[in-house]
Amino acid sequence: MSLRIRTIARLTGIREATLRAWERRYGFPRPERSENNYRVYSRDEVEAVRRVAKLMEEGLSVSEALAQVRAEPEVSVPTESRWMDRFWEAVRVLDAEAADAVLDEAQAGLGATVYCDTVLVPLLREMASRLDVAREHLASALVRQRLWRVFTGMERVGEGPRALLACPARDHHEGGLLALGVHLKARGWRVTLLGADTPAEALHGACAQVRPDVVALSFIRRRDAEDFVPVLSEALRACAPAPVVVGGPGAREHLKTVFTLGAQYAESAEELIAIWQQARNAQNRP
Repeated sequence: MSLRIRTIARLTGIREATLRAWERRYGFPRPERSENNYRVYSRDEVEAVRRVAKLMEEGLSVSEALAQVRAEPEVSVPTESRWMDRFWEAVRVLDAEAADAVLDEAQAGLGATVYCDTVLVPLLREMASRLDVAREHLASALVRQRLWRVFTGMERVGEGPRALLACPARDHHEGGLLALGVHLKARGWRVTLLGADTPAEALHGACAQVRPDVVALSFIRRRDAEDFVPVLSEALRACAPAPVVVGGPGAREHLKTVFTLGAQYAESAEELIAIWQQARNAQNRP
């Protein structure tokens, strides 16, 4: 993927004028030119600029840093880790454009499910432990927007089973639900995604309309038993007779209750599909 100088400046913290000056004086970096004569940079060049910037922060002059980067081949670091490090750096300074540019770069060349599993979902999981409230809100919004674009941008590849996906009432974290939708859609399922904070009445109306083969509910928000039981019970009544599969840390804490009430629990799209297949096979037995 080729990146413009403005994006490189945001990702590395090196001003555009400084990058041009380095190019004139040191022959570094060495961008190509687009059809419109704009400078365009490769991923390797971006990494080299980042290494130079880091060495300068440690006290080296620009010429010393350049000499060291040219002399020492870069230690191999998993590409996903680099993308995530860049994302956290951009979020740390509240630079939404730079963070979004990292997500653009990571998405290039990756399939939808790989992009979700290796970049977007790991970012969601680490936010609470890495960021304060303001930065977590920014990062979460960017990743959820990206997940939504991935999900809606996928073409349906078949006429498979129909799944209805939702977060229950007062649960506002739909990132995992979107990732589930991407995986199901990639497997040919027809997916209706209601999203965050879906009350029981809305579930009932949606089930009556689309008649799903399975309903998946994502419980991210942790609840005590007095709160969890009525929410799940209402959801089960609203979705009947469709089978309901729940997931997320908010449901994991109440597994005995989940099974007692008549729902199933799944950690992944594969487990959800296996549960649905078992239920279908049981219905087809004479």
